[in-house]
Amino acid sequence: MVIAPHAEHLPLWVSGLCASLLSWRAWLAYSGNPLPKRWLLMLITFAGTGGIVYEYHTLFGREAGVTLLVMLAALKLMELRKARDAMVIIYLACFIIITNFFYSQSIPTALYLLATMVVIVTTWVHLQAQSIALKPRLRIAAVLLLQAIPLTLILFILFPRVPGPLWGLPQDAYTSIGLDDRMAPGSLSRLSLSEAVAFRVTYNGKPPRRDQMYWRGPVLWNFDGRTWTAGITVITVAPKFTELDQPIDYSVTLEPHNKTWLFALDVPDKLSIPATLSYDFQVFNKEPVNARLRYAARSNLVYRANLQEAVRQLQRGLQLPKQFNPRALQLANEWRASSKEDADIVRTALRYFNQQGFVYTLEPPPLGINTVDDFLFTTKQGFCEHYASAFVFLMRAANIPARVVTGYQGGEFNDVGNYYIVRQSDAHAWAEVWLAGQGWVRVDPTGAIAPERVQRGLSAAVSNNAALPFMARNPPQWMRDLRFNLDTLANQWNQWVLGYDTERQFAFLTRLGMESVTWQNMALSMMSGLGVVIALFALYMLRHLFVRQPDKVQSAWLKLCSRLAKAGLPRAAHEGAQDYAARIATARPELAEPIRDLASRYTALRYGALDDELAQREFLQRATAFKI
Repeated sequence: MVIAPHAEHLPLWVSGLCASLLSWRAWLAYSGNPLPKRWLLMLITFAGTGGIVYEYHTLFGREAGVTLLVMLAALKLMELRKARDAMVIIYLACFIIITNFFYSQSIPTALYLLATMVVIVTTWVHLQAQSIALKPRLRIAAVLLLQAIPLTLILFILFPRVPGPLWGLPQDAYTSIGLDDRMAPGSLSRLSLSEAVAFRVTYNGKPPRRDQMYWRGPVLWNFDGRTWTAGITVITVAPKFTELDQPIDYSVTLEPHNKTWLFALDVPDKLSIPATLSYDFQVFNKEPVNARLRYAARSNLVYRANLQEAVRQLQRGLQLPKQFNPRALQLANEWRASSKEDADIVRTALRYFNQQGFVYTLEPPPLGINTVDDFLFTTKQGFCEHYASAFVFLMRAANIPARVVTGYQGGEFNDVGNYYIVRQSDAHAWAEVWLAGQGWVRVDPTGAIAPERVQRGLSAAVSNNAALPFMARNPPQWMRDLRFNLDTLANQWNQWVLGYDTERQFAFLTRLGMESVTWQNMALSMMSGLGVVIALFALYMLRHLFVRQPDKVQSAWLKLCSRLAKAGLPRAAHEGAQDYAARIATARPELAEPIRDLASRYTALRYGALDDELAQREFLQRATAFKI
């Protein structure tokens, strides 16, 4: 159970080896054959370790370390001879549970591993008391885990949080999901097939229109004929914004992507966390985002940016590789010759995309060496990266400074949780051109081909959405509602469990009434809470020393007396069982025989020397079945 979730991360040969070892051990247990010799196990161990080194070139790090641990745990079964070996396997299972959270910390993962923990504790109970049947073992395990919940909650709420992880993880523990600082034909179209969440957004007030939701990410300046890259980003010089208008406040919960950039609407002027705004308006965190990150921001949807741009930056926005795309260069020169202003060339390029039979598609044909020429004059089929790349190339060829901007556009509104979900499938690329008197201006050439992409989303823009994930193809409403409810639950889990950091802990404890939230006070409160819970458990378990509990025989007799009292035959305080039975026999002759029999049995079990479990069980059954 603890190894199974790792199957999708392990090399196929390791999964096969573990399955073979488990099957082999089960067959040995069934057949009664002896376990394999130690030399054979050592041979398998060294061969498996060598295979892991060959696969990962190391034994350290998340992938190699988890693989080695899983293999050794499976091999440990092959020398399971004594209780000590079983304890080692139980400890290994508990440890491997933790490694599953390296890959997923979702609610389904937590529930599955909780069920696994019940099985582990049940096995542990069986190891200590093998005479107990399976059902009582499960009950004992469940009770033990339930008793741990109050202690766990106290530790979770009050244990002082520290900034950063408690221990350093190797670099391969962080997976890179999402945008990169480079863009080539096909890079964003592949990313658009992912349903993974990039971030969630809650707006403080009325949200902007969908066509205003441009979430800025990496800005790409350099082009080698096929691939756009960011190059050197200037962060020492602050950008200059004027005529800011339409401010909007919002909060972002960003999923880890192992890069330093943050996402914000154009253009941000306030952030709640320490961050740097580069000269090309990118927002950078101090370190890679390797854990879920929350931040509040304010952006202005209307702005003028860098009206007096530095000459060096303008020259950077004009660079093109030599001896590439001659037909595109010629077309741009023709536009330059026939246009008076740069803005006219921009409009001409957008009309060209709109009127020359271009198609917006997720599956464009491959391009040759001259990627822009092939796209503009041959295939005329592409995704947003094709249009942004070709547009910026044409602008630079026409002597207009331009650059590619990548990020996300739009988002899906979750009306259950009242927030927007921005997924990897919302990845988008657009362009920015520098116009005299206006500064850097956003231009989205995709809007000239498929305005539905900007206004309604990806599924509305592509003619054949079969390549999209199922949930992106406008599924039935009940499926959308179910998805939103599950995502809202996951978001609350992320916010209050996985995201319970120093800031949220401080706010929560302040609302609880803690006047001074310091680590000393939290530690004192935590120890006091643990002491109270343990004392309550101790009192409950030792309650029989303080309160005398009636035995089963007496409880059954008292219940019978209570039933007779309701029927109009109450027992006097001074009456013994025999006298009470005699009075009932006189008042109700039809009850004489059964009541005298019960009174005799009760007297013998309660006051006599009779201590027979069978007699006790029979008395309990007769007392329960007694009809008045």
